[in-house]
Amino acid sequence: MRSTGIVRQLDEVGRVVLPKELRETYALRNRDSIEILTTEDGILLKKYNPGCDLCGGFQGIRMYHGKKICIECRKEIAEDTK
Repeated sequence: MRSTGIVRQLDEVGRVVLPKELRETYALRNRDSIEILTTEDGILLKKYNPGCDLCGGFQGIRMYHGKKICIECRKEIAEDTK
């Protein structure tokens, strides 16, 4: 990870405002969902994507090595490894 050099304070209810430049860079819009992850070093914010990490599909999602993979992508991967 690299530092942006941006420092923000939490408000009285624990909110923080993400700078406009970061919202634009990561295509974050009003009302988008953010996933909160923890690491050994701290907190990681990530735009939430409930679908497959490969194609964005939603059918039969399963976790595989920390990635969400749908049934169609699993079938395609299985075919490629034959």
